[in-house]
Amino acid sequence: MPAVDDTVWSAQDTSPGEVEAALRRLLVERHNESEAYVPARVLNLVCIVDREWSGEIANRLRRVGRYHASRTIVCAVSPGRTKIDALASVSAEAPPTDGEHVLTHETVILDLGPGHLERLETIVDPLVITDLTTLVWAPHGHWQAVDALRELSQTVLLDSAEDPDVAGALRRAQRLLADRYVVDLAWLRSTPWRERIAMLFDPPAQRARLREISGLLIRNAPESGAAALLLCGWLRSRLGWTQGTLERDGHGSSIGTMGHLDVRLESVRMDVPGLEGVTLRFADGAELSLNRGPGGLRASSRDAAGAQRTWTLFGASRGEGGILGEGMRQSLLRDPTYGEALASAEAMLT
Repeated sequence: MPAVDDTVWSAQDTSPGEVEAALRRLLVERHNESEAYVPARVLNLVCIVDREWSGEIANRLRRVGRYHASRTIVCAVSPGRTKIDALASVSAEAPPTDGEHVLTHETVILDLGPGHLERLETIVDPLVITDLTTLVWAPHGHWQAVDALRELSQTVLLDSAEDPDVAGALRRAQRLLADRYVVDLAWLRSTPWRERIAMLFDPPAQRARLREISGLLIRNAPESGAAALLLCGWLRSRLGWTQGTLERDGHGSSIGTMGHLDVRLESVRMDVPGLEGVTLRFADGAELSLNRGPGGLRASSRDAAGAQRTWTLFGASRGEGGILGEGMRQSLLRDPTYGEALASAEAMLT
C-alpha cells in the first residue's frame, strides 16, 4: 500500500513473541505521535510467497487500493533458511489533519525456510489480530502452509488459472471449500460476464428464452480455462441443465453436451487473462453474443430471421489489480453460487 509515513522495527534470528511485542510498541508509538492515528481493524492477510518473487507480490498488493488488509503477514520462504528474520511496520497513507482520523495498517515480513511451514500456525497465531477474518493466500503454491493454517484461517484466496492442471486446481478448490470459504480469482474474472448475461434475461419477456438455449460457446485465454469452466458451471447450476462432460479436441478446444445443449470452450490469444467472448445459440437459430471491448462488453444479437443488432454494455473490467482487490473484499462476504458452479465445472472434467 502506498504509505507516506512508516514506523519500522526489524530483527534477525527472532521469534513470533518478539515480533508481536514489537508490533504493540509500534502501535503505541504511533498513537503517541497523534491520537488521530487509528488502527484499521477489518481483515488479516497471511501471504506465503517464494522470497525471490516477493517483490512482484508486493507490487500486486499495492494496487488493491482501499481493500488493503488491516494487518498483512508475509511469509517469505527461502531454501535452506533455518532462522526467522522479521521486519514490522505501521504505515499511514497521509499525515493527520485537524479533526480527521487517519487509518494505519500493519505489515509484518517474516523470512522463513521450508522447514517452518509445517508449524506455520504456531508462528503466525501470535501475529494475527484476534476476532478478525484471516485470509490465506499462497500465490506460489505452498499448499502445505495453507493446510497448516486450517484452524487459524477462515478464507483461502487462490487463482485456479495459475495452475496448468485445470482439473487439479478445481479439485483443490473443492477440497478447501469443505472447511473454509474460498475466493477464486478465476471466478471473479467472470463476474462482469455473469452480471451482464443475467441482466440481458432479467426482463420477464426474455426469461422464457432461457429454456430455448441450444448451444454455448465460450472463448477464453489459453491460461483461463478454469474461468470458462466456472462460467459454464454457473449457467448449468442456475438453469438446471443436465450435467455433461467435456473432451479436448486436440486443437485448443473442449467440446461436449449437456442434455440437448452443445457446449464448446475455445482458447484464443489474448493480452490479459480471462474471457474473450460468450455466445448463446437458440433452438430457432437466433444467437446472442458478448465480446470483450473498450469500456465494456460488446453485445450483438441475430434473430431467427437474420436481423442483427449491436450495442455496448458499459462497465469495463477491473483489471488484474482490481481483481485482487475484489478478492480481498469478497473474503468478507459469502457467494453460495461459487460452490455450485465449482462442482459443476469439476464434474465436466471427470
